[in-house]
Amino acid sequence: MLKFSRQNLKDSHEGTWLLLDLAMLGLLFINLIWIIFDTLYTTAFFKQALDFISADLVTGYAPIHENFLLIDLAFIAVFLSEFCLRWVVSIYRKEYLRWYFFPFIHWYDLVGCIPASSARIFRFLRIFSILYRLHKYRIIDLKDTALFRFVAFYYDVFVEELSDRIVVKVLSDAQKDIAAGSPLIEDITSKVLATRQNVLCEWLAAMMVHVGESIEHSENGETLRNHVQQSVGKAVRNNSNISTLKLVPVLGGTIERTLENSVTDIVTQSIINLLKDITPEKVNEFVEHGVNKFSAHEHALDQEVLLIVNECLELVKEHVSDKRWKQALNQRRNATPEVSE
Repeated sequence: MLKFSRQNLKDSHEGTWLLLDLAMLGLLFINLIWIIFDTLYTTAFFKQALDFISADLVTGYAPIHENFLLIDLAFIAVFLSEFCLRWVVSIYRKEYLRWYFFPFIHWYDLVGCIPASSARIFRFLRIFSILYRLHKYRIIDLKDTALFRFVAFYYDVFVEELSDRIVVKVLSDAQKDIAAGSPLIEDITSKVLATRQNVLCEWLAAMMVHVGESIEHSENGETLRNHVQQSVGKAVRNNSNISTLKLVPVLGGTIERTLENSVTDIVTQSIINLLKDITPEKVNEFVEHGVNKFSAHEHALDQEVLLIVNECLELVKEHVSDKRWKQALNQRRNATPEVSE
């Protein structure tokens, strides 16, 4: 059921425009009904029906039918005046980025004002634009109406069916490219990564230096240093050679702890020095002499990875093809109580 909110109307400060919308809505209904009546008047069947009701009605409306274009122009003049008024107000309120955007966004109002039978159909869109403005300010709530739920449901069905077919088509084409041996990985390496290798190396080196400085910091690197200390301490304690130091009388435990702390400091400082000494030139050298050298076994692994990607895409296609709107429809039917006879 359509609900009307007086409080939202008061808060929106759109009372004047609401009255104008209602007036234009009433005038638009009159105009559209008149257009339908005048169009039916041109048919012989409709004239015979009017003659059966009253012969004077047929003869009396004949002069109006002959001058209906002039009458329609009077309606068009009112519609254009209202359109220009809203345009001026839109410019004053700066509703759009440019002042001339308004007629392009509300093009249907202008097209509907063309005094041609084929363009008059666009005047129906003015009804929806008025209802949309009322809904935007929450003066009325269209979501509670059965018509809105009906249209929204089948709109979602249409969008889902269309999008699913597009996604499945795109994924199928991607699978065909992979099966045909598409050089995707090689293209990414040569056309994207290789052209920006210097920038990537510089960025990677800067990040590693930043990480090293963060570890070296007394507060920021405490977590990593504690982790290294625990790992090294565990490794030292589990080492069979180090554990024999406990057998040394009196000094065994002290020597073990000192050795553990020393190894921890050495490992931590080695990591810090390794990261801080990284330069873009060293990263670039590593990339050129290490990363680009792949064996036949590694190339075979690339093909296996592509097969995994292909299977993943197949699963994605299956999930995309699921008709969620059918599930929603079944849930709605199950939620509707059956009427007992």
